[in-house]
Amino acid sequence: MNRLSKAAIVALALSTTAVPMLAEAQSRNDRREYRQDRRDDRREHRSERRDDRRDWRNDRRDDRRNWRSDRRDDRRDYRRDGRWDRNNRDWWRGRSDFRGYNGPRSGYWYAPSYGYYRVDPRYSGYRWRTGGYLPSQYRSYYVRDPHVYGLRPAPRGYRYVHAGSDIVMIAVATGLIASVLSNVY
Repeated sequence: MNRLSKAAIVALALSTTAVPMLAEAQSRNDRREYRQDRRDDRREHRSERRDDRRDWRNDRRDDRRNWRSDRRDDRRDYRRDGRWDRNNRDWWRGRSDFRGYNGPRSGYWYAPSYGYYRVDPRYSGYRWRTGGYLPSQYRSYYVRDPHVYGLRPAPRGYRYVHAGSDIVMIAVATGLIASVLSNVY
């Protein structure tokens, strides 16, 4: 065979094998670059999430600090304001929630921020006791701010209720009386 035909056959053989090999090498490089890009994206995403968590934690921490300082200020205000005092019978005078209070009225009870409400005569002058039940028609006159009366917040499922001049802590579901604070005003 002559040299020219041998060269042509070699060139043909090289071209048929070299082109797919080049294409495969190119696709390998593309895959490698694609993987590297994905890796970089994940790293960036992780660092962004980390920064977001830090910001969120700092925001929460600031919120808690603000909430604590607000509560502290509120407690100071309650100490200065007219709080219930067993020795001072006029502690309620000048308070906005007692605006319509003119003293005891026959047949009525007074609940601060609610006003006077009619009472069944059998409960007029009634002494509430722990373990008894508050009638359902009187359970809706909640104490709006127990701190004014020197009370802690009621436990879950319980509420403080105005019942005449007494404050009664009741179980919301049943009306069972858990404690009584007598002759508040």
